[in-house]
Amino acid sequence: MTEIDAVDVTRTPTTTAPGRAHEASAPRPRPSARPAARIVPNGIARIWYETRTYFRLPDQVFFTFLFPVVMLGIFTAVFGDQEMTVGTTSIDMGAYYLPAMLAAGILLSGVQNLAIDIAERKSDGTLKRLGGSPLSPVSYFIGKIGEVFLTGVIQAAVLIAVAALLFGVALPTEPEQWVTFAWVFVLGTAASALLGIALSSVPRSGRSASAVVVPILLVLQFISGVYVMFSALPEWMQNLASVFPLKWIAQAMRSVFLPDDFKVLEPNESWDLGWCALVLIAWLIAGLVISRLTFRWIRKDA
Repeated sequence: MTEIDAVDVTRTPTTTAPGRAHEASAPRPRPSARPAARIVPNGIARIWYETRTYFRLPDQVFFTFLFPVVMLGIFTAVFGDQEMTVGTTSIDMGAYYLPAMLAAGILLSGVQNLAIDIAERKSDGTLKRLGGSPLSPVSYFIGKIGEVFLTGVIQAAVLIAVAALLFGVALPTEPEQWVTFAWVFVLGTAASALLGIALSSVPRSGRSASAVVVPILLVLQFISGVYVMFSALPEWMQNLASVFPLKWIAQAMRSVFLPDDFKVLEPNESWDLGWCALVLIAWLIAGLVISRLTFRWIRKDA
């Protein structure tokens, strides 16, 4: 199936009435309207197409899907049997890094995946061809965001299963913790996907997309408590990271998977889940507005 195959195109049959052959033979103008009733069905159809395409690209699968799993294994192997103790509660380092890798997975699957992929598709002309079809930008957004959600769910399930089955990490037992995980995952994934679409307009070509996007996200992961304990970072770096969504996704994930005693390591000695929700909603709205304003099937300066 090609990109254009995934678009629903309605054709109107041509009939020839007696005595009006010259009218029937005249070319019909191509309909420019995109029926609103087809926007959601076309978007849903593209989810499966985008997901299949995603898993056919080995570099994308490794650097956005498997990378957090690999990093969790590395951290667990490096720190071995070392434990982190707060008060009377101790956990091993694999348990400590699980929420951080879940947060990183959300960021990579949404922002990095979409920013690079859309920039490359824009550069190679794929989006230009889609722009000439009846596919609405909203349908395209639905397909891309749906792909991020689907692959994100699978990635999170793999991460949690690896942590529990291979590294012996104890999982939450309270339903409230899994409810928190669900809304953090949904808000974080939606915000990351929209920010990825918005960021895709920054690279000037598909070849430069990785060079533009990857360093930004790598720095963001280091200052947001993914690879380095957040409480160990300088105060100015913590304040900078607090502007961006990754810090709040990681903090909320820690509230789910770490013992409650560990909240004393957070800046306010609290999980601040209310602030986590507000910041993620704010970034979701900002990503939606920016992506809708900046998204083009082709670059204006192309």
